[in-house]
Amino acid sequence: MTATASRAPRARPRPGRGVSPPGVARPGIGWAVPATLFFVLFALVPLVLVAVLSFTTWSGLGSPRFAGLGNWTKLFHDPVMIKSLWLSLLLTALGVAVQTPLSLLLGVWAAGPQRNRAVLSAVFFVPLLLSATAVSVLWRALLDPNFGVPAQARWLFGDGNLLGSRTGAIGVLVLVSTWQFTPLHALIYQGAARAVPTVLYQAAAIDGAGTVRQFFHVTLPQLRNAIITSVILMVVGGLTTFDTVLILTQGGPGTDTTITAFYMYQKAFKGFDFGAGAAIALLLVLVATLVSLVVVRVSGYDKMAGTKDGLS
Repeated sequence: MTATASRAPRARPRPGRGVSPPGVARPGIGWAVPATLFFVLFALVPLVLVAVLSFTTWSGLGSPRFAGLGNWTKLFHDPVMIKSLWLSLLLTALGVAVQTPLSLLLGVWAAGPQRNRAVLSAVFFVPLLLSATAVSVLWRALLDPNFGVPAQARWLFGDGNLLGSRTGAIGVLVLVSTWQFTPLHALIYQGAARAVPTVLYQAAAIDGAGTVRQFFHVTLPQLRNAIITSVILMVVGGLTTFDTVLILTQGGPGTDTTITAFYMYQKAFKGFDFGAGAAIALLLVLVATLVSLVVVRVSGYDKMAGTKDGLS
C-alpha cells in the first residue's frame, strides 16, 4: 500500500518593505518625471537663483553686483531681523498650540454619526474656501475700532483698537489664522478618524471603556501619524505667513508684528534691496526646514509605520 504523504500548504510570504505584492507591477520611473520636472523648475531653480542673489546687491534696475557676505553680515547684526525671527517662531508656536486641539476635536466629532453633522461641517469649512486676502479684509472690517464690533462693545474691548498694542495685534493674528486654517486640519483628522477600525472601539467597550477613555486610548494613538503631519503643515505655514500681516497690521504697531516674511517684503519691495531680501528669504527657508526636521526626528515621523498592525 502506497501512502501518499500529505503536504501542508506553504504560507505565502508577506511582501516586505520595498517589495511589490505578487501579481502587482511596480510603476516605472517614467511616472515620476512630470512631478520631478515641476519640482525642479518651480522649486529648485528659483531657490538656487535666490541663493545666488543673496550674495549680490541689486535695486531691481541694472545688473546685480557681487557683494560677497555683505548681506549676510548685516542680516545677523540687524535687531529687527532677529526680532522678526523670534516673532515668527512665537506665532507659529501659538498657532500649533491653539489649532491642534481645536481641529483634533472637531475632526473626530465630524467623523461620527451625529445628526446634522454634514450640514454643520459644511458651514464650518467655509473659511477654507476663502483666500487669505479675503479673510484678512473681512476681519479688518470686523475689528475696525470706529465701525466694527469693538466700537459696539467698548465695555469689553476698551478703546476698541485691538491692533494698537503688541498683545492685541498678536492675539488677532492668532485668532484669524485659527479661524481660517482650523477647518483644513480638522479635515485631516476627520479622514484619519474614519479610518480607525471599528473593532478597536468594540473591544474597548467590552472592556468597559467609556467615550472619554476610548478617545484617549484608542482614537488618539490611531491619529498619531495624522497629528504629526498636521503639525508639520502648521509649522511651515506659520513661518511663511505674509498676506495676513500685510493687510491686518502692516507689521505694526511699530515692529511688534514684523515677522520674517513681512520683513523680507519690506527690504526687497519697499527698500529696493533685493539682495538683502533674498538673504532673508533663504534664511527663512533654512529655519523652516530645520524646525520641520526637528519635528520629524523628535516625533519619529521618519520611522512612521502603519497603525493597523495585527488587524489583518
